[in-house]
Amino acid sequence: MPAPALRIDGRNGVVRFAVHVRPRASRSEIAGLHGEALKVRLAAPPVDGAANAALIELLAEVLGVSRQLVQIAAGQHSRNKVVEVAGLSVESVQRLVTRPATR
Repeated sequence: MPAPALRIDGRNGVVRFAVHVRPRASRSEIAGLHGEALKVRLAAPPVDGAANAALIELLAEVLGVSRQLVQIAAGQHSRNKVVEVAGLSVESVQRLVTRPATR
C-alpha cells in the first residue's frame, strides 16, 4: 500500500491543501503528514484566534509569501483546516513535507 501523500489542489494561481493543527505544542513547526493533510504543531493556544494567526504566520514564513496571501478557507474552529495560498505552485507546497520547518 502506498504511503499517504499531501493532497494539493492548484487552480488560477491559488493552491489549496488540508492542514491538521495541534495547538499548545512546545514549538511551532511543520511536523510531516497526518493522512493527506499537512501536520502542523503550534505553540499558540486555540483561544481568540491565536492558533489560526500563528498558523498563517508560520505558513507564510516557510513558504516565503506575505501573510495576506495565506488564508484559512475552512475549519476556523477545528483542528482540521483547509488553507489557501495565492501565488504559489503545487511544488512549493509539496516541499514542506520533504523539509520540515521549525520556528
